[in-house]
Amino acid sequence: MTQPVSLLFGVHAHQPVGNFPEVLADAHQRCYKPFLEVLYRYPQFRFALHISGWLLDYLIDHYPEDIALLREMVIRDQVELFGAGDTEPVLAAIPNRDRIGQIEMFSDKLETKLGKRPVGAWLTERVWEATVVPALADCGIRYVIVDDYHFLCAGKTAAELNGYFTTEEDGRVLDLFPISEALRYRLPFSPAHEVVAYIESQAHANVGGRGIAAIYFDDIEKFGIWPETYHWVYEKGWLDNFIQGILASSVIRTQHYRDYHIAEKTRGIVYLPTTSYIEMNEWTLPAEPANIYASLVRQAKTAGWYEGQKAFLRGGIWKNFFSRYPESNWMHKRMLSLSSRLALLREPTHDEIMKRKLYEAQANDAYWHGLFGGLYLPHLRRAVFRALIELEAMLDACEMRAARFVEDTDLDGIEELYLQNGRIQAVLKLDGTGSICELDSYALKHNFGDTLRRQVEHYYEHLHRSGSGFQHNGAGIASAHERVSFKHKIDAADLEADDHMRSLFVDRLNGGFITYQHPAGPAEGPGWSVGLLSESVLKNIELAGNGVYVSYRFLPRASGVFSTEINIAMPSCDGWGGRYIHDGAILCGFGQLLELSAMTDLTLDDNVLGGSVKLKISSPVALIAQPCYSVSQSEGGFEKIMQAVTLTLEWALRMDEVVVSLEISGGQGITIAA
Repeated sequence: MTQPVSLLFGVHAHQPVGNFPEVLADAHQRCYKPFLEVLYRYPQFRFALHISGWLLDYLIDHYPEDIALLREMVIRDQVELFGAGDTEPVLAAIPNRDRIGQIEMFSDKLETKLGKRPVGAWLTERVWEATVVPALADCGIRYVIVDDYHFLCAGKTAAELNGYFTTEEDGRVLDLFPISEALRYRLPFSPAHEVVAYIESQAHANVGGRGIAAIYFDDIEKFGIWPETYHWVYEKGWLDNFIQGILASSVIRTQHYRDYHIAEKTRGIVYLPTTSYIEMNEWTLPAEPANIYASLVRQAKTAGWYEGQKAFLRGGIWKNFFSRYPESNWMHKRMLSLSSRLALLREPTHDEIMKRKLYEAQANDAYWHGLFGGLYLPHLRRAVFRALIELEAMLDACEMRAARFVEDTDLDGIEELYLQNGRIQAVLKLDGTGSICELDSYALKHNFGDTLRRQVEHYYEHLHRSGSGFQHNGAGIASAHERVSFKHKIDAADLEADDHMRSLFVDRLNGGFITYQHPAGPAEGPGWSVGLLSESVLKNIELAGNGVYVSYRFLPRASGVFSTEINIAMPSCDGWGGRYIHDGAILCGFGQLLELSAMTDLTLDDNVLGGSVKLKISSPVALIAQPCYSVSQSEGGFEKIMQAVTLTLEWALRMDEVVVSLEISGGQGITIAA
């Protein structure tokens, strides 16, 4: 029996906090603006829209005419607005108090700026944990959308997933809509008439008199930003053809989620496992398990049973990123620590400003890595650390911390030693390396230790197998998940993993790593220095003003060649704004190799940073300065991204003591010498 199909069509628009202005301008020109203009021409085509809070603010400030168009579509009831956390956090990864604060902040923003308060919510990266239900329900959210894959993992069949279900947690009730993977992979890549025909085919489903829903909600960036999509969607008219085909159909009607939710009853109770979408579940796995998982998937597809049983061949969960990438875990646990400090603040004099900084630090993008995640992008990590450092400075102004203290911030079983003097902060990992894992300038709002250790990634297998090209077969265009392309030439050396963390002052004697004993003395105190001892070296790290000073005293038994490796995050990376300066002359940029046989000082100047770092050595040493690159995968292809400047200082042990210092200048228009 044929009956109407309700097309619940939704799109999600998001840009990471801290993204480049040129990227935002391009996204607006190729996607946001043309998409709204096309939809505006079809008032009868109802759709849902989620715009992350930071992006909405940016569009209001820079493209008010587009927001005016959107507001008019809201008024004429063409658009249903969806809520979420304001800065697009993964709700499962932040404290419940912050979930509520983020959701309420964004709902208030939508009501104020666009005139409607949402009752549905977008779930960031479709990361589902039952623990998020109470916060969503307490904020007035009545339903969220997740993948149909989530339901298959709970034992539902694909034939059942054409309506909504109900779940509960801690006495709160929430309804769940399953996004159709079949639609997610067809829009907008398959020809428009094929997509319309597929939706019409759902009209033959036997649902016992209940309304049939074809449920779609996915990234708006697929409509213009993904490779080839601007030409396909707008210049060749895919979006117009799709909308016209839907409106001309005798069995399809576009409907808002809220109207379908009101008109139809739940399909019953369901409890979903902790999961995300299929691709994410692969990305969360370390390289070797991910290779095994991918091999099993290929075998299942070859044998012909994958599609029917894929829910039982499952990868990892989103929070694996914290255990897989120490850098992600460090950011996350620093964020949690500051969230706790803010919640316990006895006199919240700047509470709203501090909350905004905390929420910026909770933006999801910099915490994970896959085809789209931003952990490998230094400017996104930098935005998180900038917010954390600003928040920490404000909290310290309310309740100052000790100058020296020890804690296991990242819960890895190894304590960290904090040294801070109100101007800069150095965090030492007490793992025997005697190195600094975080070096903050409060004036510059920057962490010079924000680098990334190179590790083997699952997608290296594609590099080895694919050569340099990719051919798409069939009608339409290829999805970013299918294509293999190269933005940069990738060599075998680029894929080598690091054997140590990319921190500051990693020491070697005759090529071997030096192991230091933990510092003696009280964990907390007024001092801004720490002494470390190995079999051959006495190392002392001290803060003074805006500088960190590291002295090396060598015991009589020490001989040979000593070196220290200093990895420094400079925001310009290999761009035009970063350069090495010596004796008033620019030697080269950060992206180039620099070798000096005998030097005592070098300035790293950075226009993006708005400051500089001056390296000083008490005696002449040899220096090799070079960029550290990692190989990443994005929708644009495989690329090399500069993560840090690596300075290696080396000298023969003919000197009793050598002092190496990093003096930080700049910030807020003030130059401060150590």
